[in-house]
Amino acid sequence: MIRVLLADDEHLVRAAIATLLALEPDLEVVAQVARGDEVAGAVAEHDPDVVVLDIEMPGMDGLTVADALPGRAVVILTSFGRPGYLRRALAAGVRGFLPKDAPADELATAIRKVHTGGRYLDPELTATAMMAGDNPLTDRERAALRSAATGASVTEIAQSLHLTEGTVRNYLSSAITKLGAANRITAIRTAQEKGWL
Repeated sequence: MIRVLLADDEHLVRAAIATLLALEPDLEVVAQVARGDEVAGAVAEHDPDVVVLDIEMPGMDGLTVADALPGRAVVILTSFGRPGYLRRALAAGVRGFLPKDAPADELATAIRKVHTGGRYLDPELTATAMMAGDNPLTDRERAALRSAATGASVTEIAQSLHLTEGTVRNYLSSAITKLGAANRITAIRTAQEKGWL
């Protein structure tokens, strides 16, 4: 029996996935959580064989959670098939990545495959990620854009990142240039659409 933990903030989606997986003779959902910051505790308590994570969750996003679970078999199930998300997931050690609109039997197959040490990546998302290329932004440029996306001023970004205002302006300007954007708003939108933030 493969023990599965589900983490998704949408109750109906999570319950539907759990119900569908329960129909599989070799899969057992041992825990369900609605927040990313609840996953570590549930993993410690239930010791699942495979963790299925949504990307967008309150408390902590699925990619950050996956990064905090080294060596654990993780499948990302998301409605956000952005190329940058797939690359970040792979960098975090995720072995399965598929869209939420995938058939239930495909999710079951992915769980079985990652449980045995293999990978299961949605072919369409993989092809899109390959065509999109690498993220051109540095960690600092991403951090500055991420803060700007919340509406923070240059002064607030500088304070939160412990940088000077001039350095923050340089990071934002560099990010805008690298993304071929006309301004900060367009750069944020482009980076979000690619899954780079």
